[in-house]
Amino acid sequence: MTRHIRHAAFFCALLLVALLVNAARIQVFQAPSYDDNIANRRSTMARYGQPRGDILVGGEPVTGSHDTREHLRYERTYADGPMYAPVTGFASQVYGTTFLEQTEDGVLSGTDPLLSPFPLWNGTARDRYPAGDVVTTLHRAAQKAAFEGLAGRKGAVAAVEPSTGRILALVSAPSYDPSVLSGNGSSVTRSWQSLNDDPDKPMLNRAVRKTYPPGSTFKVVTAAAALDTGVVEDVDEPTDSPDPYRLPGTRTSLTNSSKGCEDVALRKAFEWSCNTVFAKLGVRVGADRMAQTAEAFGFNDAGLRIPFPVAESTFDSKVDRAQLALSSIGQYNTRATPLQMAMVAAAVANGGQVRSPYLVERTTRASGGTVASAGPGPMRQAMRASTAVQLKELMVDVVREGTGTNAWIPGATVGGKTGTAQHGLGNSGTPYAWFVSWAQGDRDLEPKVAVAVVVEDADADRGEISGGGDAAPIARAVMQAVLKQPSLARH
Repeated sequence: MTRHIRHAAFFCALLLVALLVNAARIQVFQAPSYDDNIANRRSTMARYGQPRGDILVGGEPVTGSHDTREHLRYERTYADGPMYAPVTGFASQVYGTTFLEQTEDGVLSGTDPLLSPFPLWNGTARDRYPAGDVVTTLHRAAQKAAFEGLAGRKGAVAAVEPSTGRILALVSAPSYDPSVLSGNGSSVTRSWQSLNDDPDKPMLNRAVRKTYPPGSTFKVVTAAAALDTGVVEDVDEPTDSPDPYRLPGTRTSLTNSSKGCEDVALRKAFEWSCNTVFAKLGVRVGADRMAQTAEAFGFNDAGLRIPFPVAESTFDSKVDRAQLALSSIGQYNTRATPLQMAMVAAAVANGGQVRSPYLVERTTRASGGTVASAGPGPMRQAMRASTAVQLKELMVDVVREGTGTNAWIPGATVGGKTGTAQHGLGNSGTPYAWFVSWAQGDRDLEPKVAVAVVVEDADADRGEISGGGDAAPIARAVMQAVLKQPSLARH
Protein backbone atom coordinates (compact mmCIF):
# COMPACT_ATOMS: atom_id res chain seq x y z
CA MET A 1 0.00 0.00 0.00
CA THR A 2 2.82 2.37 0.93
CA ARG A 3 4.54 1.64 -2.40
CA HIS A 4 1.40 2.68 -4.33
CA ILE A 5 1.17 5.87 -2.32
CA ARG A 6 4.82 6.65 -3.11
CA HIS A 7 4.20 6.02 -6.82
CA ALA A 8 1.13 8.27 -6.78
CA ALA A 9 3.04 10.98 -4.93
CA PHE A 10 5.93 10.74 -7.40
CA PHE A 11 3.53 10.92 -10.33
CA CYS A 12 1.83 14.00 -8.81
CA ALA A 13 5.23 15.59 -8.34
CA LEU A 14 6.04 14.94 -11.99
CA LEU A 15 2.75 16.53 -13.00
CA LEU A 16 3.52 19.55 -10.83
CA VAL A 17 6.98 19.92 -12.37
CA ALA A 18 5.49 19.58 -15.85
CA LEU A 19 2.92 22.23 -14.98
CA LEU A 20 5.60 24.60 -13.70
CA VAL A 21 7.78 24.00 -16.77
CA ASN A 22 4.85 24.62 -19.09
CA ALA A 23 3.89 27.78 -17.19
CA ALA A 24 7.47 29.02 -17.41
CA ARG A 25 7.55 28.18 -21.13
CA ILE A 26 4.37 30.18 -21.77
CA GLN A 27 5.02 33.09 -19.41
CA VAL A 28 8.71 33.59 -20.13
CA PHE A 29 9.67 32.14 -23.50
CA GLN A 30 6.41 32.37 -25.46
CA ALA A 31 5.09 35.51 -23.77
CA PRO A 32 6.28 37.86 -26.55
CA SER A 33 4.42 35.87 -29.22
CA TYR A 34 1.23 35.97 -27.16
CA ASP A 35 1.69 39.67 -26.45
CA ASP A 36 2.03 40.36 -30.17
CA ASN A 37 -0.91 38.17 -31.15
CA ILE A 38 -3.59 40.36 -32.70
CA ALA A 39 -6.28 38.36 -30.90
CA ASN A 40 -4.83 39.17 -27.46
CA ARG A 41 -6.33 42.43 -26.21
CA ARG A 42 -5.12 42.12 -22.64
CA SER A 43 -1.88 44.02 -23.25
CA THR A 44 -3.75 46.70 -25.20
CA MET A 45 -6.32 47.05 -22.43
CA ALA A 46 -3.54 47.24 -19.85
CA ARG A 47 -1.73 49.87 -21.92
CA TYR A 48 -4.76 52.16 -21.88
CA GLY A 49 -5.96 51.11 -18.44
CA GLN A 50 -4.13 53.92 -16.65
CA PRO A 51 -3.52 57.59 -17.48
CA ARG A 52 -0.56 58.18 -19.76
CA GLY A 53 2.29 60.32 -18.43
CA ASP A 54 2.58 63.92 -19.57
CA ILE A 55 4.94 65.89 -21.79
CA LEU A 56 5.86 69.16 -20.08
CA VAL A 57 6.85 72.54 -21.49
CA GLY A 58 8.00 75.19 -19.06
CA GLY A 59 6.85 73.04 -16.16
CA GLU A 60 3.29 72.73 -17.47
CA PRO A 61 1.80 69.70 -19.26
CA VAL A 62 0.81 70.05 -22.90
CA THR A 63 -0.77 66.59 -22.86
CA GLY A 64 -3.37 64.83 -20.74
CA SER A 65 -5.56 61.70 -20.50
CA HIS A 66 -9.35 61.46 -20.84
CA ASP A 67 -11.26 58.70 -19.01
CA THR A 68 -13.72 57.21 -21.50
CA ARG A 69 -14.95 54.42 -19.14
CA GLU A 70 -14.58 51.99 -22.06
CA HIS A 71 -12.38 48.90 -22.44
CA LEU A 72 -9.55 51.07 -23.79
CA ARG A 73 -10.15 53.44 -20.95
CA TYR A 74 -7.83 56.42 -21.33
CA GLU A 75 -7.44 58.47 -24.52
CA ARG A 76 -4.70 61.03 -25.10
CA THR A 77 -5.56 64.73 -25.01
CA TYR A 78 -3.46 67.70 -26.12
CA ALA A 79 -3.36 71.33 -25.07
CA ASP A 80 -2.47 73.65 -27.97
CA GLY A 81 -2.14 70.49 -30.05
CA PRO A 82 -1.20 72.08 -33.40
CA MET A 83 1.50 74.23 -31.80
CA TYR A 84 3.24 71.31 -30.11
CA ALA A 85 2.48 68.51 -32.59
CA PRO A 86 5.99 68.61 -34.17
CA VAL A 87 7.36 67.82 -30.71
CA THR A 88 4.78 65.57 -29.07
CA GLY A 89 3.64 63.69 -32.16
CA PHE A 90 0.48 61.65 -31.50
CA ALA A 91 -0.46 58.66 -29.33
CA SER A 92 -3.28 56.83 -31.08
CA GLN A 93 -5.10 53.68 -30.00
CA VAL A 94 -5.30 52.77 -33.70
CA TYR A 95 -2.23 54.22 -35.42
CA GLY A 96 0.44 53.99 -32.72
CA THR A 97 2.82 56.76 -31.69
CA THR A 98 5.21 59.29 -33.22
CA PHE A 99 7.96 61.71 -32.09
CA LEU A 100 8.25 62.10 -28.29
CA GLU A 101 5.15 59.98 -27.75
CA GLN A 102 7.09 57.21 -29.48
CA THR A 103 10.68 57.65 -28.30
CA GLU A 104 9.60 58.18 -24.67
CA ASP A 105 6.77 55.63 -24.74
CA GLY A 106 8.32 53.45 -22.04
CA VAL A 107 8.17 56.28 -19.52
CA LEU A 108 4.83 57.69 -20.69
CA SER A 109 3.09 54.29 -20.75
CA GLY A 110 4.61 53.07 -17.48
CA THR A 111 6.57 50.12 -18.92
CA ASP A 112 10.10 51.46 -18.40
CA PRO A 113 11.71 49.29 -15.67
CA LEU A 114 13.41 52.41 -14.29
CA LEU A 115 9.97 53.59 -13.13
CA SER A 116 9.91 50.78 -10.56
CA PRO A 117 9.68 51.95 -6.94
CA PHE A 118 12.54 49.51 -6.35
CA PRO A 119 15.22 50.79 -8.76
CA LEU A 120 17.55 47.85 -8.11
CA TRP A 121 14.86 45.36 -9.12
CA ASN A 122 14.95 44.69 -12.85
CA GLY A 123 11.39 44.00 -13.86
CA THR A 124 10.33 42.56 -17.19
CA ALA A 125 9.34 44.65 -20.18
CA ARG A 126 5.68 43.70 -19.50
CA ASP A 127 5.63 45.14 -15.98
CA ARG A 128 3.59 48.33 -15.72
CA TYR A 129 4.19 51.09 -13.20
CA PRO A 130 2.56 54.48 -12.61
CA ALA A 131 3.42 56.46 -15.76
CA GLY A 132 6.21 59.01 -15.69
CA ASP A 133 6.55 62.43 -17.31
CA VAL A 134 8.85 63.89 -19.96
CA VAL A 135 10.26 67.37 -19.33
CA THR A 136 11.25 69.11 -22.58
CA THR A 137 13.80 71.84 -23.23
CA LEU A 138 11.23 73.99 -25.05
CA HIS A 139 10.80 77.66 -24.19
CA ARG A 140 7.04 78.19 -24.04
CA ALA A 141 7.10 81.83 -25.22
CA ALA A 142 9.54 81.09 -28.05
CA GLN A 143 7.39 78.19 -29.27
CA LYS A 144 4.31 80.42 -29.27
CA ALA A 145 6.15 83.23 -31.08
CA ALA A 146 7.32 80.83 -33.78
CA PHE A 147 3.87 79.29 -34.23
CA GLU A 148 2.10 82.65 -34.40
CA GLY A 149 4.83 84.07 -36.62
CA LEU A 150 4.21 81.48 -39.32
CA ALA A 151 0.48 82.19 -38.96
CA GLY A 152 -0.59 79.21 -41.05
CA ARG A 153 1.96 79.77 -43.80
CA LYS A 154 3.88 76.74 -44.95
CA GLY A 155 7.27 76.55 -43.31
CA ALA A 156 9.19 75.79 -40.14
CA VAL A 157 11.13 77.33 -37.27
CA ALA A 158 13.90 75.82 -35.15
CA ALA A 159 15.61 77.58 -32.24
CA VAL A 160 18.44 76.32 -30.04
CA GLU A 161 20.52 77.56 -27.14
CA PRO A 162 24.04 77.89 -28.62
CA SER A 163 26.05 77.00 -25.50
CA THR A 164 24.14 73.81 -24.68
CA GLY A 165 22.23 72.61 -27.75
CA ARG A 166 18.90 72.76 -25.89
CA ILE A 167 16.07 73.07 -28.42
CA LEU A 168 13.97 76.10 -27.49
CA ALA A 169 11.42 76.02 -30.30
CA LEU A 170 10.41 73.52 -32.98
CA VAL A 171 7.44 74.50 -35.13
CA SER A 172 6.08 73.23 -38.43
CA ALA A 173 3.19 74.70 -40.41
CA PRO A 174 0.58 73.90 -41.43
CA SER A 175 0.00 71.65 -38.44
CA TYR A 176 -2.79 69.50 -37.03
CA ASP A 177 -4.43 68.57 -33.72
CA PRO A 178 -3.07 65.16 -32.56
CA SER A 179 -6.16 64.61 -30.39
CA VAL A 180 -8.26 63.75 -33.46
CA LEU A 181 -6.22 60.54 -33.74
CA SER A 182 -6.27 59.54 -30.07
CA GLY A 183 -9.32 57.23 -29.85
CA ASN A 184 -10.52 54.25 -31.85
CA GLY A 185 -13.88 55.36 -33.29
CA SER A 186 -14.82 55.90 -36.91
CA SER A 187 -13.97 59.60 -36.62
CA VAL A 188 -10.34 58.67 -36.00
CA THR A 189 -10.20 56.72 -39.24
CA ARG A 190 -11.75 59.62 -41.14
CA SER A 191 -9.31 62.08 -39.59
CA TRP A 192 -6.37 59.85 -40.46
CA GLN A 193 -7.48 59.60 -44.06
CA SER A 194 -8.12 63.32 -44.31
CA LEU A 195 -4.71 64.25 -42.86
CA ASN A 196 -2.90 61.85 -45.18
CA ASP A 197 -4.83 63.07 -48.24
CA ASP A 198 -4.18 66.75 -47.48
CA PRO A 199 -1.76 68.08 -50.15
CA ASP A 200 -0.24 70.47 -47.59
CA LYS A 201 0.95 67.48 -45.51
CA PRO A 202 0.12 68.81 -42.05
CA MET A 203 1.64 65.75 -40.34
CA LEU A 204 5.03 66.35 -41.98
CA ASN A 205 7.47 67.79 -39.45
CA ARG A 206 9.16 70.34 -41.68
CA ALA A 207 11.54 71.46 -38.92
CA VAL A 208 13.38 68.13 -38.72
CA ARG A 209 11.99 65.75 -41.35
CA LYS A 210 12.13 67.89 -44.51
CA THR A 211 15.27 69.19 -46.17
CA TYR A 212 15.36 72.34 -48.29
CA PRO A 213 17.97 74.04 -50.44
CA PRO A 214 19.33 76.51 -47.85
CA GLY A 215 20.11 79.17 -50.42
CA SER A 216 22.23 82.07 -49.27
CA THR A 217 22.10 81.07 -45.60
CA PHE A 218 24.66 78.41 -46.57
CA LYS A 219 27.09 81.24 -47.31
CA VAL A 220 27.86 81.19 -43.58
CA VAL A 221 29.41 77.75 -44.12
CA THR A 222 31.22 78.86 -47.30
CA ALA A 223 32.62 81.94 -45.56
CA ALA A 224 33.84 79.76 -42.67
CA ALA A 225 35.59 77.41 -45.10
CA ALA A 226 37.20 80.31 -46.99
CA LEU A 227 38.52 81.90 -43.79
CA ASP A 228 39.68 78.65 -42.20
CA THR A 229 41.58 77.55 -45.32
CA GLY A 230 43.19 80.94 -45.87
CA VAL A 231 41.47 81.49 -49.22
CA VAL A 232 40.33 84.75 -47.63
CA GLU A 233 42.76 86.35 -45.18
CA ASP A 234 41.16 89.76 -44.81
CA VAL A 235 37.40 90.27 -44.95
CA ASP A 236 37.91 93.82 -46.18
CA GLU A 237 40.21 93.01 -49.11
CA PRO A 238 38.84 92.71 -52.69
CA THR A 239 37.99 89.14 -53.69
CA ASP A 240 38.78 89.39 -57.44
CA SER A 241 35.26 88.25 -58.32
CA PRO A 242 33.69 89.02 -61.70
CA ASP A 243 30.03 89.95 -62.11
CA PRO A 244 28.56 87.95 -63.78
CA TYR A 245 30.60 84.84 -62.95
CA ARG A 246 30.80 82.11 -65.58
CA LEU A 247 30.45 78.70 -63.96
CA PRO A 248 33.67 76.71 -64.63
CA GLY A 249 33.52 74.53 -67.72
CA THR A 250 30.15 75.92 -68.85
CA ARG A 251 28.64 78.79 -70.77
CA THR A 252 26.26 79.55 -67.90
CA SER A 253 26.72 82.85 -66.11
CA LEU A 254 25.76 83.39 -62.49
CA THR A 255 24.40 86.81 -61.59
CA ASN A 256 23.41 88.74 -58.46
CA SER A 257 20.21 90.32 -57.26
CA SER A 258 22.28 93.12 -55.72
CA LYS A 259 24.43 95.61 -57.57
CA GLY A 260 28.06 96.37 -56.82
CA CYS A 261 29.23 92.79 -56.30
CA GLU A 262 32.15 92.86 -58.73
CA ASP A 263 35.46 92.35 -56.90
CA VAL A 264 33.77 93.26 -53.62
CA ALA A 265 35.31 92.35 -50.25
CA LEU A 266 33.90 89.44 -48.25
CA ARG A 267 32.33 91.78 -45.70
CA LYS A 268 30.17 93.53 -48.28
CA ALA A 269 29.59 90.33 -50.26
CA PHE A 270 28.17 88.74 -47.10
CA GLU A 271 26.15 91.82 -46.19
CA TRP A 272 24.49 92.01 -49.62
CA SER A 273 24.60 88.27 -50.36
CA CYS A 274 26.62 88.34 -53.59
CA ASN A 275 26.23 84.96 -55.32
CA THR A 276 29.19 85.46 -57.62
CA VAL A 277 31.66 86.02 -54.78
CA PHE A 278 30.64 82.94 -52.78
CA ALA A 279 30.36 80.67 -55.80
CA LYS A 280 33.94 81.50 -56.76
CA LEU A 281 35.12 81.16 -53.15
CA GLY A 282 33.62 77.67 -52.95
CA VAL A 283 35.47 76.64 -56.10
CA ARG A 284 38.73 78.01 -54.72
CA VAL A 285 38.28 76.19 -51.41
CA GLY A 286 37.62 72.92 -53.26
CA ALA A 287 35.02 70.20 -52.88
CA ASP A 288 36.85 68.19 -50.22
CA ARG A 289 37.49 71.12 -47.87
CA MET A 290 33.99 72.49 -48.42
CA ALA A 291 32.56 69.08 -47.51
CA GLN A 292 34.80 68.84 -44.43
CA THR A 293 33.59 72.20 -43.17
CA ALA A 294 29.94 71.38 -43.88
CA GLU A 295 30.29 68.07 -42.03
CA ALA A 296 31.88 69.85 -39.07
CA PHE A 297 28.68 71.92 -38.85
CA GLY A 298 26.57 68.74 -38.95
CA PHE A 299 25.90 68.02 -42.62
CA ASN A 300 26.04 64.43 -43.91
CA ASP A 301 25.17 63.07 -40.45
CA ALA A 302 22.51 60.39 -40.84
CA GLY A 303 22.54 59.49 -37.14
CA LEU A 304 21.31 62.70 -35.53
CA ARG A 305 18.53 62.08 -32.98
CA ILE A 306 16.90 64.59 -30.62
CA PRO A 307 15.76 61.88 -29.45
CA PHE A 308 13.64 61.09 -32.56
CA PRO A 309 15.54 60.89 -35.86
CA VAL A 310 16.33 64.01 -37.88
CA ALA A 311 16.54 63.91 -41.67
CA GLU A 312 20.10 64.04 -42.99
CA SER A 313 21.27 67.42 -44.26
CA THR A 314 23.60 66.91 -47.19
CA PHE A 315 26.55 68.49 -48.95
CA ASP A 316 27.88 66.48 -51.89
CA SER A 317 31.65 66.38 -52.41
CA LYS A 318 31.32 64.32 -55.61
CA VAL A 319 30.64 67.31 -57.84
CA ASP A 320 32.38 69.10 -60.69
CA ARG A 321 33.54 72.69 -60.30
CA ALA A 322 30.37 74.21 -61.76
CA GLN A 323 28.20 72.13 -59.44
CA LEU A 324 30.48 73.04 -56.53
CA ALA A 325 29.97 76.72 -57.29
CA LEU A 326 26.20 76.29 -57.04
CA SER A 327 26.47 74.05 -53.98
CA SER A 328 28.51 76.73 -52.23
CA ILE A 329 25.60 79.18 -52.46
CA GLY A 330 23.15 76.63 -51.09
CA GLN A 331 21.77 75.44 -54.40
CA TYR A 332 22.31 72.42 -56.70
CA ASN A 333 21.83 69.42 -54.36
CA THR A 334 22.82 71.01 -51.05
CA ARG A 335 19.96 70.30 -48.63
CA ALA A 336 19.35 71.23 -45.00
CA THR A 337 16.69 70.96 -42.32
CA PRO A 338 15.77 74.13 -40.42
CA LEU A 339 17.26 72.50 -37.30
CA GLN A 340 20.58 72.06 -39.13
CA MET A 341 20.65 75.72 -40.15
CA ALA A 342 19.90 76.74 -36.55
CA MET A 343 22.97 74.68 -35.62
CA VAL A 344 25.00 76.65 -38.17
CA ALA A 345 23.97 79.95 -36.60
CA ALA A 346 24.58 78.51 -33.13
CA ALA A 347 28.13 77.50 -34.08
CA VAL A 348 28.94 81.08 -35.03
CA ALA A 349 27.41 82.38 -31.80
CA ASN A 350 29.25 79.79 -29.68
CA GLY A 351 32.79 80.58 -30.78
CA GLY A 352 32.85 78.02 -33.57
CA GLN A 353 31.72 75.09 -31.42
CA VAL A 354 28.64 73.00 -32.24
CA ARG A 355 26.64 71.29 -29.51
CA SER A 356 24.43 68.35 -30.45
CA PRO A 357 20.80 69.51 -30.16
CA TYR A 358 18.47 67.77 -27.71
CA LEU A 359 14.80 68.07 -26.80
CA VAL A 360 14.33 66.12 -23.55
CA GLU A 361 15.69 67.71 -20.37
CA ARG A 362 14.78 64.80 -18.10
CA THR A 363 12.23 62.07 -17.46
CA THR A 364 10.58 61.66 -14.06
CA ARG A 365 8.52 59.18 -12.07
CA ALA A 366 4.95 59.94 -11.05
CA SER A 367 6.35 60.91 -7.63
CA GLY A 368 8.58 63.52 -9.29
CA GLY A 369 11.86 61.67 -8.86
CA THR A 370 14.24 61.82 -11.81
CA VAL A 371 14.50 58.70 -13.97
CA ALA A 372 17.06 60.07 -16.41
CA SER A 373 18.43 63.51 -17.17
CA ALA A 374 20.16 65.03 -20.16
CA GLY A 375 22.73 67.75 -20.54
CA PRO A 376 24.93 69.31 -23.18
CA GLY A 377 25.98 66.63 -25.62
CA PRO A 378 29.26 66.12 -27.46
CA MET A 379 30.85 69.24 -28.85
CA ARG A 380 32.83 69.58 -32.06
CA GLN A 381 34.76 72.46 -33.58
CA ALA A 382 33.07 73.66 -36.77
CA MET A 383 35.62 76.41 -37.41
CA ARG A 384 38.45 78.24 -35.71
CA ALA A 385 37.45 80.54 -32.87
CA SER A 386 38.97 83.47 -34.76
CA THR A 387 36.84 82.65 -37.79
CA ALA A 388 33.72 82.60 -35.60
CA VAL A 389 34.59 86.07 -34.30
CA GLN A 390 34.83 87.40 -37.85
CA LEU A 391 31.58 85.70 -38.88
CA LYS A 392 29.78 87.18 -35.88
CA GLU A 393 30.85 90.62 -37.11
CA LEU A 394 29.65 89.86 -40.63
CA MET A 395 26.29 88.59 -39.39
CA VAL A 396 25.84 91.67 -37.20
CA ASP A 397 26.54 93.87 -40.25
CA VAL A 398 23.74 92.07 -42.13
CA VAL A 399 21.23 93.06 -39.45
CA ARG A 400 22.57 96.57 -38.89
CA GLU A 401 22.72 97.70 -42.49
CA GLY A 402 22.30 94.78 -44.88
CA THR A 403 19.46 92.51 -45.98
CA GLY A 404 18.45 91.47 -42.45
CA THR A 405 17.45 94.76 -40.83
CA ASN A 406 13.99 93.39 -40.01
CA ALA A 407 15.61 91.22 -37.34
CA TRP A 408 16.95 94.16 -35.32
CA ILE A 409 16.04 94.08 -31.61
CA PRO A 410 16.52 97.07 -29.31
CA GLY A 411 18.71 96.29 -26.31
CA ALA A 412 20.38 93.32 -28.00
CA THR A 413 23.11 92.36 -30.44
CA VAL A 414 21.71 90.37 -33.33
CA GLY A 415 23.53 88.62 -36.16
CA GLY A 416 21.79 87.14 -39.17
CA LYS A 417 21.91 85.92 -42.74
CA THR A 418 19.11 86.02 -45.28
CA GLY A 419 18.50 83.49 -47.99
CA THR A 420 16.25 82.99 -51.00
CA ALA A 421 16.42 79.43 -52.30
CA GLN A 422 15.34 78.54 -55.81
CA HIS A 423 13.71 75.18 -56.45
CA GLY A 424 11.42 73.34 -58.83
CA LEU A 425 11.81 72.50 -62.49
CA GLY A 426 13.83 75.30 -64.03
CA ASN A 427 13.63 77.15 -60.69
CA SER A 428 9.95 77.73 -61.43
CA GLY A 429 8.74 77.17 -57.87
CA THR A 430 8.02 79.99 -55.44
CA PRO A 431 11.42 80.61 -53.79
CA TYR A 432 11.87 79.59 -50.17
CA ALA A 433 12.54 82.52 -47.87
CA TRP A 434 15.21 81.77 -45.24
CA PHE A 435 16.68 83.57 -42.27
CA VAL A 436 19.24 82.29 -39.77
CA SER A 437 20.28 84.35 -36.78
CA TRP A 438 21.48 84.54 -33.19
CA ALA A 439 20.89 87.10 -30.45
CA GLN A 440 22.53 88.24 -27.25
CA GLY A 441 20.96 90.68 -24.78
CA ASP A 442 23.09 93.64 -23.78
CA ARG A 443 23.29 92.27 -20.23
CA ASP A 444 23.95 88.69 -21.27
CA LEU A 445 27.42 87.17 -21.11
CA GLU A 446 26.87 85.04 -24.22
CA PRO A 447 24.34 84.59 -27.05
CA LYS A 448 21.14 83.05 -25.72
CA VAL A 449 19.41 81.83 -28.86
CA ALA A 450 20.05 80.83 -32.46
CA VAL A 451 17.15 80.55 -34.90
CA ALA A 452 16.45 79.28 -38.40
CA VAL A 453 13.23 80.13 -40.24
CA VAL A 454 12.07 78.93 -43.64
CA VAL A 455 8.86 80.12 -45.33
CA GLU A 456 7.75 78.06 -48.31
CA ASP A 457 4.83 80.16 -49.53
CA ALA A 458 5.71 83.76 -48.81
CA ASP A 459 2.95 86.30 -49.40
CA ALA A 460 4.89 88.71 -51.56
CA ASP A 461 5.14 88.63 -55.32
CA ARG A 462 7.86 86.30 -56.53
CA GLY A 463 10.28 89.11 -57.29
CA GLU A 464 9.87 90.60 -53.80
CA ILE A 465 10.35 87.42 -51.78
CA SER A 466 13.35 87.52 -49.49
CA GLY A 467 14.48 85.99 -46.25
CA GLY A 468 14.78 89.48 -44.82
CA GLY A 469 11.20 90.37 -45.64
CA ASP A 470 9.39 87.11 -44.87
CA ALA A 471 11.48 85.08 -42.45
CA ALA A 472 13.46 87.66 -40.45
CA PRO A 473 10.42 89.11 -38.58
CA ILE A 474 9.53 85.60 -37.38
CA ALA A 475 13.08 85.00 -36.16
CA ARG A 476 13.03 88.38 -34.41
CA ALA A 477 9.86 87.46 -32.50
CA VAL A 478 11.38 84.16 -31.36
CA MET A 479 14.60 85.83 -30.24
CA GLN A 480 12.67 88.53 -28.39
CA ALA A 481 10.71 85.85 -26.54
CA VAL A 482 13.91 84.17 -25.34
CA LEU A 483 15.66 87.42 -24.47
CA LYS A 484 12.41 88.77 -22.96
CA GLN A 485 12.92 91.96 -24.90
CA PRO A 486 9.89 94.15 -25.73
CA SER A 487 8.55 94.13 -29.25
CA LEU A 488 9.37 97.61 -30.53
CA ALA A 489 9.35 99.02 -34.04
CA ARG A 490 12.69 100.20 -35.33
CA HIS A 491 13.05 103.95 -35.43
